[in-house]
Amino acid sequence: MLDALKSLFETNAISEEIKNDIEEAWNAKVKENQMQITAELREEFASKYEHDKANMVEAVEKMLDEKLNEEISEFAEDRKKLAEARAKYHVAMRDNADLLKGFVMEQLGKEVSELHQDQKVMANKFGKLEEFVVDALAKEIAEFHEDKKDLAETKVRLIREAKEHLSKVKQSFIEKGAKVVEKTVAKTLNNEISQLKEDIDVARRNDFGRKIFETFAEEYNNSYMNEKSETAKLLKVVELKDKQLAEANANAEKKAKLVESKDAEIKNAVETAKRKETISELVAPLSKEQKEIMQDLLESVATDKLEGNFNKYLPAVIDGKSVAKKATLTEAKEITGDKIDENSSSASDSAKVDNVVDIRRLAGLN
Repeated sequence: MLDALKSLFETNAISEEIKNDIEEAWNAKVKENQMQITAELREEFASKYEHDKANMVEAVEKMLDEKLNEEISEFAEDRKKLAEARAKYHVAMRDNADLLKGFVMEQLGKEVSELHQDQKVMANKFGKLEEFVVDALAKEIAEFHEDKKDLAETKVRLIREAKEHLSKVKQSFIEKGAKVVEKTVAKTLNNEISQLKEDIDVARRNDFGRKIFETFAEEYNNSYMNEKSETAKLLKVVELKDKQLAEANANAEKKAKLVESKDAEIKNAVETAKRKETISELVAPLSKEQKEIMQDLLESVATDKLEGNFNKYLPAVIDGKSVAKKATLTEAKEITGDKIDENSSSASDSAKVDNVVDIRRLAGLN
């Protein structure tokens, strides 16, 4: 039929309108057939899909049932074994717990008893150690105070002896110095007098020449210089003002320096007066010799520390006794309980004597 229609179209036996109607009818029929075939194919595929789906679901359900049954049976068996093992564990733990409790209590009792014994021993040792430390510390403190007292007495004695020696040396120096100064002054005066004569002669000559020059200058000014001109007057006024200004500045500077110096002098005077007053009040009850010694001791002490050092040196100054042969502080001795070596003690005594000799030599008492 398709060939007949094709030949009919080629021969142009029909009009264009009929040709178009035939084509439209043909196309509509073709589309209808296509849609019908598509619907049939869809229906066939849907039925086939439902059949395959049912088969797959049935197979999966069957497989799951088999696997679940196997797993459930294994789980039940494992649960049974776990219950049996737990029961055995509880029985074993009950027996072992009793044994462990007994062992722990026994060991704990031993440790506690040993701990109490150790605490008692440590308490005894700490008590002995405390007694030993307190005893040693008391001895060291006593020795320190004794050494401190000896040091103050030694210082007082050295100052007293040095003062006496200084007075002797001063007297000897004055006598020798007087002779030397007398010779030097006589020689110097002779030289100065001869030089003075020469200077007087030279000064006379210079004065004569100066008078000649001044006379010449005065005559020249009177003859050739007109001091009454306006310029000369102005120069004199300017010179006078400059001179007055310089004098005023100099006076101001002098006054400022004078004020500063007076302030410093007043401050020093107040401090000196305060220091002298403090020292006078402190040494007032002492005798003349004791005052001199105490003033020498307090000479290099700061003003605010005068009273403390006065109380420190007062016992030694009042006693006026010679200090024992112990010029250096004794070091702390280690108490070990060993026997003291006689040679070492004699060596320390000789060292002390040597120290005293050195102090006397430095003070100029040998």
